[in-house]
Amino acid sequence: MATSEYVPQPARYAIFVDAGYLYAASGALLLGCGSRREYRVAAEKLIKALTDHADEQRRGELLRVYWFDAAPKRQPTVDQRVIANLPLVKLRLGNLNAQGQQKGVDAQLRADLEALARHRAITDAVLLAGDEDMLPAVEAAQRYGVRVHLWGVEPTHGSNQAEWLVWESDTVEVLAADFLRPYFTKAKVLPVPAPGTAAAVRDAAAGAHRTSPVPSPSQVFAGRPPVKPATSAVRTTVPVPGSATPATVAASMNSTANAPSDGKLGPDRDHMLEIGEHVAQKWIFERGRDNIRDLLPGPILPPVIDKELLIEAEKTLGSSLRPYQEARTWLRDGFWERVYREFGIGIGKSD
Repeated sequence: MATSEYVPQPARYAIFVDAGYLYAASGALLLGCGSRREYRVAAEKLIKALTDHADEQRRGELLRVYWFDAAPKRQPTVDQRVIANLPLVKLRLGNLNAQGQQKGVDAQLRADLEALARHRAITDAVLLAGDEDMLPAVEAAQRYGVRVHLWGVEPTHGSNQAEWLVWESDTVEVLAADFLRPYFTKAKVLPVPAPGTAAAVRDAAAGAHRTSPVPSPSQVFAGRPPVKPATSAVRTTVPVPGSATPATVAASMNSTANAPSDGKLGPDRDHMLEIGEHVAQKWIFERGRDNIRDLLPGPILPPVIDKELLIEAEKTLGSSLRPYQEARTWLRDGFWERVYREFGIGIGKSD
């Protein structure tokens, strides 16, 4: 009597994406960039395009997309958190070391691909990768009868995929530049302050001169009347991690705070921007796209959201941000940066 192990399985496929290869090859092809910091990726739309393309070619249903990427200490970035929340998408994170090398990604891909093949969960696998280290995963899946369809990014010259990987795959397809172009945009570079100015001194102390995809919040909704902040600050008490007593913070972070007198530098600018983006993404997931009107006309954040920014940042840092007005401004910059990208809000020019 036949067991379920030998019953023919319905056609089903999974997509395995080496994001490091996809981003690097696409950035070089489309924008001539060698670092992720130099461009932005509309990952949600890109994943949708990849799944639609696979659906046109493969018989059966999509099991899910496996998205393999890396981050320092395996702590996901804001964009990786967005990907992890997408339906039918599994985020797999390896470690990104100080040299920018991915560690543990190949092993995770092989484990997932081999397990699905062994349990007959899929009949076909679409693999978007180029590294020869993926070869053992391909061979393992094929031993269980899975067909492996290799996708690659159009190379700038020659080939950007290992020869053995191409040979061993059942079918090979190259994604053209025109297919990928809508999802990659070059990051806009903020102007560098003139030497000797207060802005230049501030940015040098904070380790700034960072590339950013959008200008500062003051340039958003140009020409629209801003919301006037409350004339008096309502103060409340929130716990600050690592402190023996609660700290009093303003319900609105839009008031001015004095710099500390001890000469200490405040929190890192990139870290503040990251926290700001994270809070914005939480707001979008919890409140939904229809509630964008709650933020208009801007660029001043509603006090409730502004307060949430401060609380979230202080929880992460384990210290108060009250002495660091610039750090609080960077939080808002990060928040608006995520909103701009998510909703595609047009950006006007400030006077």
